[in-house]
Amino acid sequence: MADYIKFVDVTKCDGCRACMVACKNWNDLPTVTEDYSGSIQSHAKVNAHTWNVITYDEHETANGGFEWLFRHQSCLHCVEAACEKACPEDAISHTEFGSVVIDHDKCVGCGYCTQNCTFDVVELATYKDKHGKEYRKAQKCTLCTDRLEQGLEPACVTACHTDCLVYDEKEKVLSEAEVRLAKIKERFPNANIYNPQGIKGTTTVYLLADKPSVYGLPENPKVPLSQIVWKDYAQPLGKAMFGVTTMAVVGSVIAHAMNREKGEHKGGEDHE
Repeated sequence: MADYIKFVDVTKCDGCRACMVACKNWNDLPTVTEDYSGSIQSHAKVNAHTWNVITYDEHETANGGFEWLFRHQSCLHCVEAACEKACPEDAISHTEFGSVVIDHDKCVGCGYCTQNCTFDVVELATYKDKHGKEYRKAQKCTLCTDRLEQGLEPACVTACHTDCLVYDEKEKVLSEAEVRLAKIKERFPNANIYNPQGIKGTTTVYLLADKPSVYGLPENPKVPLSQIVWKDYAQPLGKAMFGVTTMAVVGSVIAHAMNREKGEHKGGEDHE
C-alpha cells in the first residue's frame, strides 16, 4: 500500500472552520467554550475536546497591506513522535496509516505525553466513572484512523471546500506541493513546505506562507536524545530483565526527569 499523507495548503484556506465542525461531528466531541480574547479566532489552541482549530494571524504585506494568515492546527502525526517516546505505558503507537493514536485502555492519564508533545496538541480530558470518581485520558486528533480503515478520507478533508486539505499518496502530494510552492513565491517570499526532518517528517505536511515561527511552529524540532534512548533501548531491555511492573515505575521516574530537563531547556532558550 502506498504511503498517504494529509497535506495542508494554508494559502488556500479562507478560515471557514468547516473542518472544525466536521471533526466535532465525526468524533462526537463536546462543545468547549472560551472567554472572548479579542480575536476572531474561536479557540486559543487545540484542546482535549477540540482536535483542530483554525488559527488567524495578522500579516503585513511587502507593500504595507494587510491579510490574514490562516492555519489548520491539529496533530501532525510525527514519524518520530515525542509523545510516544515519553509514554511509560506504551499507550501511544503508530498505525499502518502513519497516524499516532492513543490506546485509552492503556492510558493512565499521567500527562507525560502532554508535557513532551513537540507541537503542544495532546491534552488530558477529565471524565467520571459510574461511581463519580474522576479519571483522565490523553486526547488528540487521530487522523480519523477509524475512517481510514474503511477507505474514507479524514472528516476534515471531506469538509474542506477550498482544497486546502488533501489526503492522497505521499509522493504525488509532495510533487504537487513543490509546483504550488513555486507559484506562490512571488506573493509569499518566505513560503515553505513544512515537513521537519529532525523528527523524520510528519504525516500531516504543510505548505506555509511564511516561516514556521510565524505560525507558532518550531523551526527544526527534534525528539530529545534521552527520550529515544529510554524508549527504544533502555525500556525494552529493562522489561526483559526486570519485568513490566518494575519498568513502569522506573519509566515514571525517568519521564519526570525528562520533563524537568525539557523545562530547563526551554527556560534557557527564553533567557537567550
